Amino acid sequence: MVQIPDNKRYFRIGEASRIIGVEPYVLRYWEKEFPQIRPKRADSNQRTYERKDLELILEIKRLLYEERMTIEGAKRRLKQVKKAPMRMDKSFLKSIKQDLKEAIQILSSPTS
Repeated sequence: MVQIPDNKRYFRIGEASRIIGVEPYVLRYWEKEFPQIRPKRADSNQRTYERKDLELILEIKRLLYEERMTIEGAKRRLKQVKKAPMRMDKSFLKSIKQDLKEAIQILSSPTS
C-alpha cells in the first residue's frame, strides 16, 4: 500500500514519481492522456501535485498496471466512477424517503 505523506501539501514531480512508483516522464504522459490530472505550476514553472492529484494518479496506475486496462479503458472507468456516486446517492435517498414515509404511516396510525 502506497502512503502519501500527511505532513506535505504539495509535491514536486520527483517526489510524486517516487511516491507513485513511476518515472517522471510517465506522469507527464499521463497528464496528456487524462484531463483530470492538472498539477499546478510553481513560480519556477515546476509541476506541483496536491494529495488529490496523487490519489487520482494512484488509481490510474492501479487500472493500468493491476487491472491491465488500456489508456482508453482507464479513461472510461474514471468517467463511470465520476458519474456513479450521483446515481448511488439518488437511489440511497429514494430508499431513505421510502423508509421515512413508512415510519410516518406507522406513527400516524391509531394504536389499538
